[in-house]
Amino acid sequence: MKTHKNLYYQIYDIKNLILAWKKARKHKTKKDYVIEFEEDLGRNLMQLKFELMSQTYKPKLLKTFILRDPKTRKISKSDFRDRIVHHALIRIIEPIFDKTFIYDSCANRKNKGNLFAIKRFHIFIKKVSRNGKINGWFDNNQIKGYCFKADIKHYFQEINHNVLLNVIKRKIGDEKVIYLIKQILQNCNSSAKLEERERETRAN
Repeated sequence: MKTHKNLYYQIYDIKNLILAWKKARKHKTKKDYVIEFEEDLGRNLMQLKFELMSQTYKPKLLKTFILRDPKTRKISKSDFRDRIVHHALIRIIEPIFDKTFIYDSCANRKNKGNLFAIKRFHIFIKKVSRNGKINGWFDNNQIKGYCFKADIKHYFQEINHNVLLNVIKRKIGDEKVIYLIKQILQNCNSSAKLEERERETRAN
C-alpha cells in the first residue's frame, strides 16, 4: 500500500493557510471571533505558519455547549484559529483518503450532499424492487428489501484513537503530519477530562 510522505510543509504553506482561513470563515464573517482574528489577519496567519513549521502549535481547549434542534446534543467547538489548522490539514490529506472510500459514502464529501444521497437511494430502490416487477406474495405497494437507519452515539468521543491513527498511518508516512493529528486528538481528550473534573467539582 502506497504511503504519502513530505506532506507537512504543504500544510503550513501560507497559500494553504489562506485557503483554509477562507473555508473556516465561510458563513461566519459576522462572528466576533472571526472579526477579532481578521483585525490582524496577516500577523495571525504568519503566527500559525511559524507554530506549525516549528511544531510548537498547541490547540486551545474545546468549548462545549448544549444544542437542541430538536434533539439534545452536546457540541464541542474548536477555537477559530484551530479550525483554520483543521482545514489546512484536511486540504492536504482529504484527497488521499477520498479515493479509498466507497462511491456511495456521502459523509462530508465534495459533491455528495443530500441530493446525491437521495438520488442514489432511489437507484437502490429500483434495484431491490426489480424496477417494480413483483414476485410471490408482494403486491404493487410493497418492495422486498430493507433500509437500515442508524446513528452511532458519541462516535468521535468513543472511537479508539490508537486504532484510528494506525488506519491513518497506512496512508500517511509523514511523522510530522501524524504528530499534528495526535495534537488535535489529544486536545479532544484533554477537553473531555477537564469537563469531567468540572462536573465532579460542581457535584461536590
